[in-house]
Amino acid sequence: MRPLAEQTILVTGATDGHGRALATELAAAGASLLIHGRSDDRGRQTIAAIEAATGNTRLRWLRADLASLDEVRGLARDVMAGTDRLHAVVNNAGVGTTLPGDAGRAESADGYELRFAVNYLAGYLLTRLLLPLMGRSSPARIVNVSSAGQEAIDFDDVMLEHGYSGGRAYCQSKLAQIMFTFDLAEELDAGKVTANCLHPATYMPTTMVRDSGVEPISSLEQGVGATLRLLADPGLDGVSGRYFNGRTPATPDPQAADPAARRRLRVLSDELCGLAPAG
Repeated sequence: MRPLAEQTILVTGATDGHGRALATELAAAGASLLIHGRSDDRGRQTIAAIEAATGNTRLRWLRADLASLDEVRGLARDVMAGTDRLHAVVNNAGVGTTLPGDAGRAESADGYELRFAVNYLAGYLLTRLLLPLMGRSSPARIVNVSSAGQEAIDFDDVMLEHGYSGGRAYCQSKLAQIMFTFDLAEELDAGKVTANCLHPATYMPTTMVRDSGVEPISSLEQGVGATLRLLADPGLDGVSGRYFNGRTPATPDPQAADPAARRRLRVLSDELCGLAPAG
């Protein structure tokens, strides 16, 4: 793997919490960064703060609301229009178990259950659209920031129209992300592009955790260190299709190991995202 100073890296959800702290560490290491978020004001503030902290001016702001698949497509176009190389994608953006003023089940702009759409489908579509660019930039790495909170997908009610809870929606979306990671690893040449996922740390002091009313347990430094390892550790060259709890290899919910379930999810995801079948 190239040194970070020679890489161009996209981090989604990079204006707060884990994403912003990770982007700051990557900038300090000299990487060229594509910083994503959904607020231009926060984006400008984030860019200015990271530049001031690190001296790195190779930062580019990209705005998109991941609750809209049209905006995800626009984000992919913006990435490809602004660079001819992309060495890593960190799918970090997400919606937690609760939101301020949360009144229960909510839907995305496309009419899909919100957490499934933002936490999973957005990263699925974005990654699929950026794979050709990553292949041309190889070696490259995909890192999906998932969670130890996982719940099997009910394919008869994926959008959770019955028995909804924010916790169930979040845990289902995070397992879907892991299943996608495993699928990608089987599909891709690990000598060119790898795909891994992780639970970075437990209840870091982020907006997502504060909004859920949970007391933080882990530090941002712990989560960032675990994620940075998947991006930069040369010992992980060619390692693909793994789920880590922090820095430790771990076993996710059994549904992730079920090829039939992964295929059902892949077919559904291609259909919801308007993609040709990935195979």
